[in-house]
Amino acid sequence: MKKLVLLLATVLLIVLSACGGGSEADSEGKIDKLVLADAGWNSIKVHNSIAQKIIEEGYGIETEVTPGSTAATLQGFREGDIDIYMEIWTDNVKEVYNEMIDSGDIEKVSVNFDDNVQGLYVPTYVIEGDEERGIEPMAPDLKTVEDLKKYPELFADPSNPDKGRLINAPSGWAVAEAISQKMEAYGLTETFENFMPGSDAAIVASLADAYKAGEPWVGYYWAPTAVTAKYDLTLLEEPEYDPEVYEKTKATEFPPNDVVVAVHKDIPEAAPKVVEFLKNYETSSDLTEQALNYMNDHEDATAQEAAMWWMKQNEDLWSSWVPEDVAKKVKESLK
Repeated sequence: MKKLVLLLATVLLIVLSACGGGSEADSEGKIDKLVLADAGWNSIKVHNSIAQKIIEEGYGIETEVTPGSTAATLQGFREGDIDIYMEIWTDNVKEVYNEMIDSGDIEKVSVNFDDNVQGLYVPTYVIEGDEERGIEPMAPDLKTVEDLKKYPELFADPSNPDKGRLINAPSGWAVAEAISQKMEAYGLTETFENFMPGSDAAIVASLADAYKAGEPWVGYYWAPTAVTAKYDLTLLEEPEYDPEVYEKTKATEFPPNDVVVAVHKDIPEAAPKVVEFLKNYETSSDLTEQALNYMNDHEDATAQEAAMWWMKQNEDLWSSWVPEDVAKKVKESLK
């Protein structure tokens, strides 16, 4: 009988231990893994890698990344399948973001950077020419997005030469709808194809090919990015941002866009020390472009490799985000 009681007690302890979850690897005793969102562009990949390095080495918590479109990753974030979002371009997803904040599903913890721009770009040589490359100005009077109406033949679509091709954002990105509305508002839909590539890489490839050949190109991009750092591009002008007009037709500049770091509602309690670190996470467009330029200069470099390089260059900055003992662990792992 005693043996039976001991056996049952042992089984009960094993069951209770299993129900306790994998908190053994968690330095805070509450969580052993955090999931970050990868919505597809290089700067979010860099910031993910920086945060992952600090969380894993400094706090002893495992991380992983969930890739997907903006819409898909935000939905996963809202439902708790994703814990941390390092770059929410808040105005691009204004309605959804505000709903998530107001409902308490997520919590904004910091502004990663706010000195950013986005819109429709052309290579500067399209307007000014490039004497060194023997390129004459192609559209010297091109200044605004609306001016594109004068030049559809210059940006001829390969599959429909009677129309120009305007490279939009990928269809899974929230900003693609805004660009489509702008095209409508500026009267471009009759003379331009609204071309949505499959990925950021496809946009970059089309620009790189055109730039190398000295050919005209017009499309959506944003800064800070490796692309805007590498190529001499001109952002086409739009009327000054007006909230009412933008809400109705999008026919103004993009609004100021806080790019925020946010966490799912459960994370402040589950990983309070990590959230304290993320509350201090603050960079800038210039700082972000440092890592993106590294990727330009080292063609085979991944975002993770660029992030590790960036951390070595900016040790004083990121180490100020965390306690001294955490910073020491991370520094040692970077050697």
